[in-house]
Amino acid sequence: MLRQLKNRNFYVVLLLDLICFVASLSMAYEFRFEFVLPGASRHELFAILPWVLAIKCAVFFLLGSYQGLWRYTSFDDAVRIFKGSAVSTLIIIAGLTYINRFHGYPRSVFLADCVFTFFLCGGLRAGIRFYYSTLRRRKHQAEEDKSAAATPRHRTRLLVVGAGDAADKILRDIQGDQASRYQVMCCVDDDPSIIGRTLHGVAICGPIQGLPAIALRYEVAEVLIAIPSLDGDKMRQIVALCEQAGLRCRTLPPITAIIDGRVSVNDIREVNFEDLLGRPAVRMNMATIGQYLTGKTVIVTGGGGSIGAELCRQIIRFQPAKLVVVEACELNLYMIEMELRQERKFNNVVPVMARVQHRPLMARVFHDYQPQVVFHAAACKHVPMLEANPWEAVFNNVLGSQVVMDLAADAGVERFVLVSTDKAVRPASVMGASKRMAEILLQSRPNGPTRFMAVRFGNVVGSSGSVIPLFQRQIKAGGPVTVTDQGMIRYFMTIPEACQLILQAGGMGAGGELFILEMGTPVNIYAMARDLIRLSGKAPDRDIEIVYTGIRPGEKLYEELITQDEGVVPTPHERIMVLRRNGAHEAAATPFGLAELVDAARHHDGALIKQTLKR
Repeated sequence: MLRQLKNRNFYVVLLLDLICFVASLSMAYEFRFEFVLPGASRHELFAILPWVLAIKCAVFFLLGSYQGLWRYTSFDDAVRIFKGSAVSTLIIIAGLTYINRFHGYPRSVFLADCVFTFFLCGGLRAGIRFYYSTLRRRKHQAEEDKSAAATPRHRTRLLVVGAGDAADKILRDIQGDQASRYQVMCCVDDDPSIIGRTLHGVAICGPIQGLPAIALRYEVAEVLIAIPSLDGDKMRQIVALCEQAGLRCRTLPPITAIIDGRVSVNDIREVNFEDLLGRPAVRMNMATIGQYLTGKTVIVTGGGGSIGAELCRQIIRFQPAKLVVVEACELNLYMIEMELRQERKFNNVVPVMARVQHRPLMARVFHDYQPQVVFHAAACKHVPMLEANPWEAVFNNVLGSQVVMDLAADAGVERFVLVSTDKAVRPASVMGASKRMAEILLQSRPNGPTRFMAVRFGNVVGSSGSVIPLFQRQIKAGGPVTVTDQGMIRYFMTIPEACQLILQAGGMGAGGELFILEMGTPVNIYAMARDLIRLSGKAPDRDIEIVYTGIRPGEKLYEELITQDEGVVPTPHERIMVLRRNGAHEAAATPFGLAELVDAARHHDGALIKQTLKR
């Protein structure tokens, strides 16, 4: 505090405050006597003024009113000035009462003095801030004008779909940046109460259905969809309107980014297939998840894959004591470790390069780190590839799952979550049958301290082996896009959505459950291919050809999440169901069947593997 005495600006502001103190007491007396001050009252004013100045200066100094940078005056500074005015007034009143019982001094004068002191001193600091802000704006404007003159910029004429909170943020961002490459020409919205009005001076022209005509009238070059909560059908309609108008279409991040206040013009991106799914955001019970993850040691097998890596990203939000990432692929393991350490600043990560079926190494991992929670996401999952190499499905999906389950039970792990698939329902492939085998192994385990549970869901957008990256590569190469059958249907969800529901299910299980994630409406693969072609700015069948290749080995026309003999039980979460199934007959056959299956895999006998799996 004493360091301020060496600051020249301190004395300048102190002098200005003294002037304010004199002015406020004088104004208080003038107002009290209606601007006709008697001689006796003038004598009282001059007699008390030195004491008032001394008390106010001392109080303001002690309360820190001279510590801040006045060019950045804030609400906190206003609070300090109010406190200083009130405290100094109370001290003056108390002193006069003690000395002469307040005889001869009007009480209203000091109350008025308190108010004037607050407004004059506060106004002084606000004026200083306004002065410096004006200087900064002028300097910034001069630099922008100089830059614009040196490098003239073409601004893209933009039509914004939506006139809500997201549009408000984007318009503020664009209009506040003189160097922005966008110029917003108009907005469209389906709310009739706001059509014809303006948003930050931008006209809201009409309903979304009129987008092509409105875009032509305003000569726009691009469309920005600024309604993050749109469902898939509405998003498809808008994309089709943009295609009809020959306009490039862009959108914003999900609604969570808007809520966090992180959306800006820099977040504008191309519309992708996930936007066309239009699925609602997952409601996560953070307390339930945090209860079983916070402060615990967690193992994620397959932690470098698409699902495993996203599980790692979401788990660290709950501050586990340690995250052990088990991954067979060296590059994937390196990438997720670097991301967790460098980008997400989580250093309690242990990378382990291992295959889950290698029992001695996995036993060492469980012994060294003593995990409380295990997410088993390691799996071979490419259907045609496993039809050609079925022994890998046995080693990884079946034997690896048994090894990790055995070690989890031996180590007294609290919760074990197996990541399964809809292909395990009435399996028609080696991949699906091997995952169903893993479910049977889990459900046949005796009850114990470890809660074993499985989570079953369908295709994940953007995961390794997903059809969407294949389509995108084919489109980029100019086609053709290969679709196995025009009637093929699949369920889809996004990787973050799947992992959020896996974490939620992990906190709900009591042991032995098979959780089913609500997958929404199934998607026709042929229609999806046409959507992806349109999103790339090309026309299906004209610019990019679609050809049919026939159903591949192990594939089905449509996938299921449950069978008729599986009973669906609701859970407290609207997006998660649970199945309870009597697997006694399967459990009895498991030891012999598993041994024979593993023996066939060691001899690379594909025919015997498929025969044993089928039986």
